[in-house]
Amino acid sequence: MHIKFSRGQWIIIAILGTIAVSLGAFGAHALKDALSPTQIETFKTASLYHYVHLIAMCIVSILWSLSDKKNVMSLSFYLFGIGIFFFSGSLYVLSTRHLIGGDVWNFVGPITPIGGLCFILAWLNLIRVSN
Repeated sequence: MHIKFSRGQWIIIAILGTIAVSLGAFGAHALKDALSPTQIETFKTASLYHYVHLIAMCIVSILWSLSDKKNVMSLSFYLFGIGIFFFSGSLYVLSTRHLIGGDVWNFVGPITPIGGLCFILAWLNLIRVSN
């Protein structure tokens, strides 16, 4: 069995992984005194979902290389990535908005559920692999 990875997918994973580690470290060290307990929890939630779905993207990318249903796997891969951007990204911004411009970032709040929906659709899409 030969595994041929998608270079593009692994580049996306590498970038999102770099961002996850950087923001996680930044949140744990530089922001711990600048955020309220609620803001810290929001930031941690963003980080948790970022990491969990980054791992899901890794697994989907590996399975993509072995699957004859590449379109299904690719759709879930990209939905997970979009979900990270919208869900985790909006929570990162919302938890730190008082440090980066205040109320100008309020428009980001409604984006969070779009990211959550992308996560849900990505997971549900994987049901199609079993057919």
